[in-house]
Amino acid sequence: MERKVAIQGYRGCFHEEAARRFYASLDDGCIPGSVACDTFADLYLAMEDGRADSAVMAVENTVSGGLVRNFELLRSHGNRIKGEVYLRIQQNLMALPGQVLEDIREVRTHYMAINQTRDFFEKQCPWIKVVESEDTAKSAAEVAREGLVGVGAVASLLSAEIYGLEVLRESIETYKDNFTRFVILDDGLVIPEDRLNKASLCFTLPHTPGSLSNILTILSFYGMNLTRIQSLPIPGRSWQYFFYVDIKFQDLERYRQALSAVRPLIDDLRILGEYQSAI
Repeated sequence: MERKVAIQGYRGCFHEEAARRFYASLDDGCIPGSVACDTFADLYLAMEDGRADSAVMAVENTVSGGLVRNFELLRSHGNRIKGEVYLRIQQNLMALPGQVLEDIREVRTHYMAINQTRDFFEKQCPWIKVVESEDTAKSAAEVAREGLVGVGAVASLLSAEIYGLEVLRESIETYKDNFTRFVILDDGLVIPEDRLNKASLCFTLPHTPGSLSNILTILSFYGMNLTRIQSLPIPGRSWQYFFYVDIKFQDLERYRQALSAVRPLIDDLRILGEYQSAI
């Protein structure tokens, strides 16, 4: 049976690329089918109503930082993180086959892709008008479907492959060290315990001096490597926060001992996922 994965965006987007990379790395090597969703919240709706078996969701980027709203989605839903993918975001200029760069007068793409490629268009092809669209992959699909001569799109290489476009320039983004981290939400996936070496947690703390410092000290004592911490305010509770923490560990038993040690000191601990680190 084909696995159906919910993605935020259009077919060929970076979410689909991340999904393909993750599931291709599993033992069955099955390339999943994609269920396109308009918003990140729709990913959960697709899983709830049975249209999708799992979902892939971006949570942070090395250039723009964390996607704060998505941390709240992770906390408020029961789907556990079962894996992660770090994907280099490579923006590519593409158009209908047979055209060259000088033929292009307009390019369509998402506003984030515009921000990432502005230097290229201003310095190398200032005659091109860059127009904002709702999705990189959808822009590529429109160029192909409507046969738009003289119009290009900036999107992933996967988009060019799916929609039969020709890549005029590869990797036109300003910052080459641009990675997005995606998490895999798949309740049907069982990760062997000997592969578990990372966990994502969410918790609250008493509003007392040193409460966070005490937790970090305990985690350090048990050999936990804190790779990310994000705090978000708790609505209706002034100056109190949800803490989202990613930790890596080498010993699963020590990790479990660390959780047991911090539980009496924290409130509302939620394990968002235990999985194998991608790096």
